[in-house]
Amino acid sequence: MNQDNRPGKSGPPLEMVPDGDTRERRVCADCGYIEYDNPKVVVGAVCTWEDRVLLCRRAIQPRLGFWTVPAGFMELGETMAAGAARETYEEALARVDMGPLLGVYEIPHISQIHVFYRARLRSPDFAPGPESAEVALFDWDGIPWDDMAFPSITWALKKFRDQPEESAPHLDCHRP
Repeated sequence: MNQDNRPGKSGPPLEMVPDGDTRERRVCADCGYIEYDNPKVVVGAVCTWEDRVLLCRRAIQPRLGFWTVPAGFMELGETMAAGAARETYEEALARVDMGPLLGVYEIPHISQIHVFYRARLRSPDFAPGPESAEVALFDWDGIPWDDMAFPSITWALKKFRDQPEESAPHLDCHRP
């Protein structure tokens, strides 16, 4: 892109409402490429072994040192459930059997959508992955509620407690 709209000179993008759109976007003055900056999807799982919940203490920012369920940004080409299972392995080196959808939380002020599933650990074998300082199983009364990394983690955990698995919504995904 060019600053003075002369061909061949690169410059900053224009902030404008493209034809047929309703929002201001960044548009290349040279080629017309439109940059769509859309919300990010975070996927995670409330993982259990017997009556305990798996939590990870964050070894990275944001919220270094705080507790979370295994969760992170979805990758291109994966389903939400596959992303939650991948994040569980990356953060807790744990394999899980994914269960039903637990909750979807819109967080517009940071342009994110958080999606959580129920999951069962295949075994009690787990360890901290590169983004976790510590990983542990907690009974309900031992969950460090005051040290949760994000409000959506608390929301998902409380929904897990309040909504029995047999009444959980089921998400059917179909690919064209």
